[in-house]
Amino acid sequence: MTRTGLMTVVLAVALAGCGGSDEDASAPATPTPLPSATTTPSPTPAPSPTVTAVNQRVVATFDNPWAMVFLPDGRMLVTEEPGQLQLVTQAGAKAPVAGVPRVAFSGQLGLQDVVLDPGFVTNSRIWLSYAEPATGGQQLAVARATLSAGATPRLDDVAVIWRATPATTGGQLGARLAFAPDGRTLFISSGERQQGTPAQELSGTLGKIVRINLDGTPPAGNPFTATAGARAEIWSLGHRNPYGLVFASDGRLFESEMGPAGGDEFNLIESGRNYGWPRVSEGDNYDGSAIPRHATNPIYTPPLVSWTPVIAPGGMIQYRGAAFAGWTGDFILAGLAQQGIVRVRVTGNTATEVARIGLGARVREVEEGPAGSLWILRDGTGAALVELTPR
Repeated sequence: MTRTGLMTVVLAVALAGCGGSDEDASAPATPTPLPSATTTPSPTPAPSPTVTAVNQRVVATFDNPWAMVFLPDGRMLVTEEPGQLQLVTQAGAKAPVAGVPRVAFSGQLGLQDVVLDPGFVTNSRIWLSYAEPATGGQQLAVARATLSAGATPRLDDVAVIWRATPATTGGQLGARLAFAPDGRTLFISSGERQQGTPAQELSGTLGKIVRINLDGTPPAGNPFTATAGARAEIWSLGHRNPYGLVFASDGRLFESEMGPAGGDEFNLIESGRNYGWPRVSEGDNYDGSAIPRHATNPIYTPPLVSWTPVIAPGGMIQYRGAAFAGWTGDFILAGLAQQGIVRVRVTGNTATEVARIGLGARVREVEEGPAGSLWILRDGTGAALVELTPR
């Protein structure tokens, strides 16, 4: 298959990915399961029998790309984990952006998400998440900066607004950014760094979804502001590796995260809820020992959808366009182990997988383009930016 021109590929349903959902990395240390563990696996969605034909157009190649966002003029910003931010045209021309903060690049850590400020049209601000070198290891940092997108693009006035605590070693930053619909607060997914128990500890922000004002302070109304010893920016807890974070058109917040050996999740995120990790999961430990399921304890909020075998979800969007008939309103998840994309449909307070589209490569990120086409980032060294259009 060539890397240029328009490639028409008939894509059948892909089988679920095999192996652990830690991006096929070596298995981390795992928490000790509680005595009440059940070995009965929870039901998982069967791959849809739908066969979908799409066109794939390879646009440009990158070194371990992680995220992208479209600018109002149709160009894109693409992050590369080693620490480079690229300004990219839809024809594939690339220009490196100067002034990116120093990142700690190792394994799953590096430069991660990029999003536009709600006031970008007037203030030219962007927001970045990345692994920052720190005493004791690294920590997830979120910074804002002013983008100059001219002939020699650069970032000015870079300022770190928030940092996850504590600093530690290990992978899985989470690191997704999503502005609330009113543009006044920012939600951040913070992974538990393969540490397990910190996801349940309110004294730190590992394994949490956090909510901050645009100056980094915790907003009034966060659920744990009056809890002694708790970090006031915490919105929800009990998360493992949250790589998808999207506000839907109805204003609700949805998240996807990687489970351990099985048990990837698609969740509706609500204030103060505990999603259970590592005390419960729809997957098991990598050594084969069981973890209690969500159904064993009603204090933990179960996922709307779980996957075993895993899909290893990367980025996620809600599709708002019309180019792909019948997809409007569906959530589209990048699949690393699944090697394609997965469609999930939400109806009220329930959700179900409706289709899988195999693309023959690990998919790290998915975004919707200005004309309703889908743009994906393949994963790894020498990976590609690809535009998907209906056939």
